[in-house]
Amino acid sequence: MIPVPSNTWVWLAAWVTDMRPGFNTLAAQTEKVLAEDPYSGHLFVFRGRRGDLLKIIWWDAQGACLFSKRLERGRFVWPAAKEGKISLSPSQLSMLLEGIDWRMPQKMWRPLTTGN
Repeated sequence: MIPVPSNTWVWLAAWVTDMRPGFNTLAAQTEKVLAEDPYSGHLFVFRGRRGDLLKIIWWDAQGACLFSKRLERGRFVWPAAKEGKISLSPSQLSMLLEGIDWRMPQKMWRPLTTGN
C-alpha cells in the first residue's frame, strides 16, 4: 500500500486519461487541468478509458513516484463527472484500490446511549 501521511490530500482526475504517459506528462496534467502542484506531496489519481487501469503520482520529497494498478477482472469505481477533480480520504483510496465502491461506504452501527 502507498504510505499516505495524515495531512495528504488524494485527488481523482474525473476525466478519462491516456495511460501511456509517465510521471512528467501526468504531472503536467495535474498543473494545467487540476490546477494543483504535482510536487506538493499530495496524491493524484488517473484512470484509463477501459476503467481497469489507474495510475497515481506523488512527490515524496526524495523523488517522483508512480504507482500503477491494473485489475484482472472488473473496473475501478469512478465518479460520473467528466471533468474536474474529486477529493478522497486515504481510506476511500484504499477502498478504490481494492475494488470496493468508495462512494457509498457503510458506516459501522454505533449505539446512541450506554447502559441498559
